[in-house]
Amino acid sequence: MHSNSDKGDGSVKYILTGEGAGTIFIIDDTTGDIHSTKSLDREKKTHYVLHAQAIDRRTNKPLEPESEFIIKVQDINDNAPKFTDGPYIVTVPEMSDMVRYSLQVSLLLVREKTRVRSCQVKFVFLAITGTSVLQVTATDADDPTYGNSARVVYSILQGQPYFSVDPKTGKSAFFF
Repeated sequence: MHSNSDKGDGSVKYILTGEGAGTIFIIDDTTGDIHSTKSLDREKKTHYVLHAQAIDRRTNKPLEPESEFIIKVQDINDNAPKFTDGPYIVTVPEMSDMVRYSLQVSLLLVREKTRVRSCQVKFVFLAITGTSVLQVTATDADDPTYGNSARVVYSILQGQPYFSVDPKTGKSAFFF
């Protein structure tokens, strides 16, 4: 913040009030520069509302009306995807053509301009050839409206070509 009344002679004092003022955010009372004192986490708080004002250092009277600042915390990809249910159990009809197979599902979290993060879960089950056997669901706590931070992509690490998985829905099928 900077006041037009500030001539640089130290006669103007800047004050800061609001959410986190004096703890998370501080203001240099001579220059009006506002800084954060710690890292911010969007999953804990999405935004902060602060008020700053320039006052006369001698009289403590406002030199200008108070200014409101809304600090929006931009999300980063700091949460790994998680399966919402589990363990996953698949059943098939009695006396059917079944094959015992192991499936390892990998959740790939696609990050914008950074490396990929993944989680893995292993399933062992019996399956009827050519049928859909399982649909897994995962979520990510990152902000889905910003970049690809919360986008979950499903893939199979082991078991191909016998298994397929829809990368968007997590629906898995067995082919023999």
